[in-house]
Formats: sequence, structure tokens, C-alpha cells
Amino acid sequence: MTNRSAAPLPERPPQGDWHALPCGQVEREFGTGPAGLGDAEVRARLDRYGPNRLAPPKRRGPLQRFLLQFHNILLYVMMGAAVITALLEHWIDTGVLMMAVIINAIIGFIQEGKAESALDAIRAMLSTRATVIRDGQRQEIDAGALVPGDVVVLSSGDRVPADLRLVAVTELRVEEAALTGESLPAEKAVDAVAVAAPLGDRQNMAYSGTLVVHGVGRGIVVATGADTELGRINRMLADIGRQTTPLLRQVDHFARVLAMVILGLSALTFLLGTVWRGHGAAEMFMMVVALAASAIPEGLPAIMTVTLAMGVQRMARRNAIIRHLPAVEALGAVTVICSDKTGTLTRNEMTVQRVVCTGHVFDVGGVGHAPVGDLSIDGRIIDPEQYPALTMAIRAGVLCNDARLYEDDMLWRIEGDPTEAALLVLGGKAGFSQHLAHAAWPRLDTLPFESQHRFMATHHRDSEDASWIFVKGAPEAVFDMCASQLGHDGEQALEIDDWRRMATDTAAQGLRLLALACRRAAPQGSSLGFADMQGGFVLLALVGIIDPPREEAVRAVGDCHHAGIRVKMITGDHAETARAIGAQLAIGAGKPAITGAELEMMDDAALRRVAMEIDVFARAAPEHKLRLVQALQDDGQVVAMTGDGVNDAPALKRADVGVAMGLKGTEAAKEAADMVLADDNFATIAQAVREGRAVYDNLKKFILFMLPTNGGEALVVIAAILFELTLPLTPAQVLWINMVTSSTLGLALAFEPAERGIMNRSPRPPAEALLSGFFVWRVLMVSLLMMSGALGLFLWELNAGTRVETARTMAVNAVVAAEMFYLLNSRFILRPVISREGLAGNPCVLVAIAACIPLQLAYTHAPLLQGIFGSAALSPVEWCKVIGAGLLVFSVAELEKAVVRRSGLAGRLGLA
Repeated sequence: MTNRSAAPLPERPPQGDWHALPCGQVEREFGTGPAGLGDAEVRARLDRYGPNRLAPPKRRGPLQRFLLQFHNILLYVMMGAAVITALLEHWIDTGVLMMAVIINAIIGFIQEGKAESALDAIRAMLSTRATVIRDGQRQEIDAGALVPGDVVVLSSGDRVPADLRLVAVTELRVEEAALTGESLPAEKAVDAVAVAAPLGDRQNMAYSGTLVVHGVGRGIVVATGADTELGRINRMLADIGRQTTPLLRQVDHFARVLAMVILGLSALTFLLGTVWRGHGAAEMFMMVVALAASAIPEGLPAIMTVTLAMGVQRMARRNAIIRHLPAVEALGAVTVICSDKTGTLTRNEMTVQRVVCTGHVFDVGGVGHAPVGDLSIDGRIIDPEQYPALTMAIRAGVLCNDARLYEDDMLWRIEGDPTEAALLVLGGKAGFSQHLAHAAWPRLDTLPFESQHRFMATHHRDSEDASWIFVKGAPEAVFDMCASQLGHDGEQALEIDDWRRMATDTAAQGLRLLALACRRAAPQGSSLGFADMQGGFVLLALVGIIDPPREEAVRAVGDCHHAGIRVKMITGDHAETARAIGAQLAIGAGKPAITGAELEMMDDAALRRVAMEIDVFARAAPEHKLRLVQALQDDGQVVAMTGDGVNDAPALKRADVGVAMGLKGTEAAKEAADMVLADDNFATIAQAVREGRAVYDNLKKFILFMLPTNGGEALVVIAAILFELTLPLTPAQVLWINMVTSSTLGLALAFEPAERGIMNRSPRPPAEALLSGFFVWRVLMVSLLMMSGALGLFLWELNAGTRVETARTMAVNAVVAAEMFYLLNSRFILRPVISREGLAGNPCVLVAIAACIPLQLAYTHAPLLQGIFGSAALSPVEWCKVIGAGLLVFSVAELEKAVVRRSGLAGRLGLA
């Protein structure tokens, strides 16, 4: 048994900067050593610290969650409408409305359950088994039984079971992208690093949930369960509530104001009718019920759901999968997009872009894994065979290489290290494939890459049976081995200062550097060893490698900027690389990149200022991303956040629209997000923003169509009450109009295509009301027109001696005819509709009108409906009068648009 703890451990494991302490001190802090802990000490620590698991969060029960779904202003409106229809004993309408309420609640219940599963996805990342050393014996245990101080053994393919301070490594590389955002596996070492080192630079730590991809290692458990980095992210995620969207905030405010207006008008009308006009309370109550029925927009929740659902379908066709329905519209309100770099803005395919040889700098064309592209000098394409140093450098890169490049189903794929694969692609572009290389230059021996030496070497024999040693690695390590350089005319004396300057200049452009060298010699012994690497090498080239931006992402960023949307890049990568990629994407060009360490030094006020001014943030940890999103939201911005790792999950959940990567994203990121990109492409986000704006436009068009309809009906009823006229519309007839328009006419606007120039507008202000002053004017104008047509026609017919049933039928048909024509007006808020595009651009509008016509004919002429609604048959002349009332609304509405366009008011109103 080994337990060197001299004093009892504290109630919680000691909290320290373990990455900054030497291995020996960490062992002493935890009372452990190479032989591990003893069984008795393990049991004591397990009792004290608990199992190595993430505790599930406290959740509301299913019944409580379901009942809370009814606490929604839209559902209150629908339930209020259901109560009114029940008072009128229209039980079918009541049943339909209540069914819609229940369906909405069920959908919300399911969506909330999906959001909570983000926490389950993080817990699922924990390893289930671990290999430990206890009492000097290696054994495999349940990872939940690990305790601080345990000695854990890691090997390739293992998932790290807890946070470990590494004490021994052999070529250990760990995939940490889920936590750090780094695109390449992290090389591990045991030496202490600076206290302030960010997570991605702590080379002596292995964190819970990450994956060992190469080598072996041993580490001491320094944190388990909730105390791990994964546990910290889990707590952050649990503390963040789901953000409401701009649309829901607007609709909530709109519905509250509308409900107050309806109740106020109803109460005022009831008092005027009973007190001023002397009508009976029962009679006035039924009139007020008719007024309320005409004013409540029963169709709004249903149309909003249909419009959002149509947006979901359109986005799905563009590889954007929506998980949270209101996020469809929220995308259209986005003012800032915070994007991850690797794989979203870039291809996630390391590519050689530059080769620096003695006297020449070669640019390499083509991107990605396809070996297609030219080599050039200052834009002039060259033949690599004419440049001996370049040819030998390409040969060295292909031979001193453990990766594999192959074609599968018309796509080029890689196996192994992405940086090595980039060298194979370069060889393919120059006509020196891996297959030809191994046939002509067979490998005899290998000196593997080790982090402490920072190079890899291979021994080969050429066709003349001569031995060659090729080496690739970090420039500093390779420079020390070289005595000369290969120029156009052969070997030359090494000019190390020139090479260091070129290395500095190339790295400043964000390129990852490798140096290549060779030596025509055989190993000193029977196998290749470090003694063979002490000197005498010829320096061939510096190779600059980078994960290049996606071409479509460059265009999409430009589209976003043109649409007034700021794009910010938040990445775990190094500042130089982030700044270089940002410049190529026109993100933050000419501005510095701010690191996570610098963000930690800022208070909230300074962070808000920096968040708006700076566009590139590097070495960002989960809390940095979360703070940045919060800072932008505090400044009044509507924020979309993209990400793929567990470290992105808190910021994804906090953002107004969280966007997760579908191909390389973790389940935790997907579950925390509102939208998942099936192709991991930033351009898809820009397309989704376009669709989101179209959805919001369509919702506004529906409201501009619906409110005058309800307003016209309400004004007809109010006028009749105030002027002691015969009621032109009965409550049953009002419900018929609302049912027809909501289920047929209004629904067509959900299918409206995006208007031209939709991405040329600036984002709408987040605090903008659903109805601007201009829209209120439009609603009042059309309401008065509809009221004038229906009421005027009704009074005209009564004065002409027409029966009241016939006059009411004409009034009902006048309202519906006006709505049919106004539906055409509503397709464009300001553009003229008298054109082929305006009249036939949305086939659903024509179908809706065609469906509405037979309904009105049945209402007017079918004996069954005449008995229910008190309608009467109309003559051809009377139908012409009805159509005339509809044309009045259409003509004045188009005239008003023309006046607004020609007067220049459109620009001042923000509608241009």
C-alpha cells in the first residue's frame, strides 16, 4: 500500500493550479506515488468526495412542465376565443380552438424536454472504465470509483476518465477539440507550465471526456465529477435559462396591448349602449360578444406556427435543421453572429499554402485534400522539376510521413495526422504520390515524433542503393541539425538568420510551420537513433500550412456585412492564426485579436466595449465565450452563436440563436442549440438569416392583413351600436368571416417567398414594436375602408327596401370580398402588386382565393347555411355591388403605396 498523506485531506480536493506545479509536488499534495493509493485510502476518499460522476440537475416533474406550457400569452388569446365561442354555443369552434391550445402545449413540452437533454449529453461523455494503479497493481475499474490521488494509465483509444496531472508520457496526443476548440490533437508533456496558461496550452494536463489518439501516459487524478472542467461546464449550462426570442417578446407585448384594447372597447361599448342609449343589458352583452369575437385574432397563433413551420422546411432544404421553432424568426433579427473558426469558417482540411526555399518563395494553389493545384512564384506557374530544392523538399515531406491519402467514392480522404496529410497532398500536386515514393524510396527505419524532441526522421534507400535520412519537424529543432542549405546550384553555407527571418514572417501570416531537411548517409548503428540526428543535415525548405477559409464562407461573411450583421470569430486557436484567417474572411481586418487571458482582466463595462469593437477572439475558454455573448446581449444585440464542442454549449444555450455543427459537433452542443447545420458551413447560416427575415416579413404581412379584417368588423359593430342601427353583422356571421379568412386567405401569406433585396436591409432594432406608426396607419385606413364598404352597402340596401337578411348577406360578402382583394395588396408592403409577379407570384394566394369563393357561395345560397347564419341568396347585380366594395379597398390601398413610394416616406420610415 502506498499512501504518503501525513495529514487528513480537506472536505473537498485541494484546489490548485496543478499545471503550474512540478510532478513531485502534486504527488505530495495528494499523498500518492507511482504505486498509487491503497484500498483503505480509496474507500475513505470515495466516502469523502463522492463518486466520479456528474449529478443530474433538479428538474420539474412532467406534469408541472406540461401545465407551465399553458402560461403563454398566445394560448391565453386562443383560450379567450374558445370561451367566447362557447358562450355563443359554437361548440365545434370551441373544440377546434382548445385542441390547438393542447397541441401547442404538447409541442412546447417536447421541445423543453429536448433542451434538457443537453445536460444528459455531457454526462454521456464521461468514460465508463479506467485503468488505475493501486497498491502497485494495475487494474481496470469503473470510472465512477476514481478518487483524487488515483494514478491512471492512458493508452491510445482511451477516453480520459477524470482531470489528470500527467507525470509520464510517451508520444501522447489527446484530442481536446470538444473542450478547447483546437483542430489538431494536443501533444502532451510533463513539465510545469505558467499559472496563467489557458486550457489549450496546459500540455501537462489531460481532461475528463477528451480522447487519447496516440501514445501512452500516466497521470494523477486531481479532480473528479463536478470538480472537473467538464463538470464546471455542466454547472454553467444548468444555470443558463432558455432565452426568449425577439418575436415572442413582440407578440407577447402586442397580444397584451390588443387584449387591453379589446376589453376596453367592449366595456366602453357596453356602458354607452346601456347607459347612453338605454339598451337592455342582455342585448348589449350579445353585441359586445360580437364585438369581441370580431376583434380577437383567433388565427394569429395558428398562422404564426404555420409560418414558422414553413420556415423550418425551407431551412431544412438548405441544410439548417431547426430544433426550437421560434428560432426560425429569431435568425432574421440577428445583429451579431459569433462563429467558431475550424470547420465552420474554414474547411477543417490542413493545406500547404507556401514553401520557402533558398532564394525562392513558392505559392501552392488548391485547397483541401484533393491533390489538385499549381505551384507558382509571384503568380507565374512553375514546373517543380526545375527547382531542385523544391523537388527534394516535396520528396522529404512525402517520405517522412505516417499519414495516408486515398480516394473513396470520388472524395479524397485522409488517415493520420492532418499536417502530415497536407504534405502528401502537396506531393500529389507536384506529381510525387505516396505510392510512387514508397516504390522508388523504400523506408528502412523510423525515428517517431516525440514532443520533447519535436521532429520525426526516416531512413530510406534510393534506386542507386544509397541511404538517405529525411527529417521534418519544428523549425528550431531542424535548424540545429543543419550545416548547409540546398540552393538552385547545389549545397551552400547555411544562412541561419535569413531562415529565422523567413520563419518569423511566414508564422506572422498565421501559417503553421514545418522545416524539412535531408542527409545522404546511413545510420551509425543497426537502427536509426538520436545520435544520427546530431548534425550534418541539409536544410531544404520551410513549409507553411493552414486550414484555409471556405470560399463560400468568404462570400457569406460579405453578405452578412452587407446586411448590417457583424460577424465575430471566437476560437480556441492561437491569436496569430485567428487573425490571419480573419483577415482573409474580412473579419477584424486591421484590428488586433483579443485572447481569453486578456478578457479575464476586463470588468463587464470594459468587456461590453471590447465585444462591440473587436471581431477576433482567440484562445477562448467556455466562460469567455459565455461572457462575450452576454456582453453583446447587454448592449442590445441579438446574438447567434455557432459551436461544436462541449466548451461551446453554455454560450450556445445563452445566445438568442445557438447554432451547432451537425457533422463534427458533439451531442452536448447539438442539444444545447436551437439550430444544427447539417453541412457545418457558415454560408448556411447566412441563408438561414435570409429565411428568418422572410418569415418575419410574412408574419408582419399576415398581421397587416388580419388586423384590418378584425378592425373593419369591429368598427361595423361599434358604429351600429353608437348610432342605434340595425346590427349589420350577427355574432355568428362574424365567426364565419373569421373562420373563412383564418383558415384560407390568411394562411396563404405563410408561403410568401422572400422579397427582393431582403439582405440589403439593416437588421431590425431588437426593441422594435411589431406594429410601427406606419403600420398602425395602414391598419386604421384599411379598417375604415372595409367598414365603409360593408356598412355603407348595408345601409344603402336597407334604404332601398331590401330585406335585412339580404343586406346582412351583402355586408358579410363585402367584408370577405374586400379581404380577398386586400390579400393581394398584402403580398408587398410597399411595392405595387399590379404586375405578373404581384398577382401570380404566390400560387397559394390564388388557391386560397379560389377556395374561399365556393365557401361564400355556399354561405349565400346553400339552404343549410342560410338556416344557420341567417343569410339570403343574392342577385347578379347585388354580387356586382359586393365586388365593387372589394375593389374600393384594393384601389385605395395601392394608391396609398404609390404616394408613400413617390413622397420618399419609405426611406424615412425604414421600409425602403
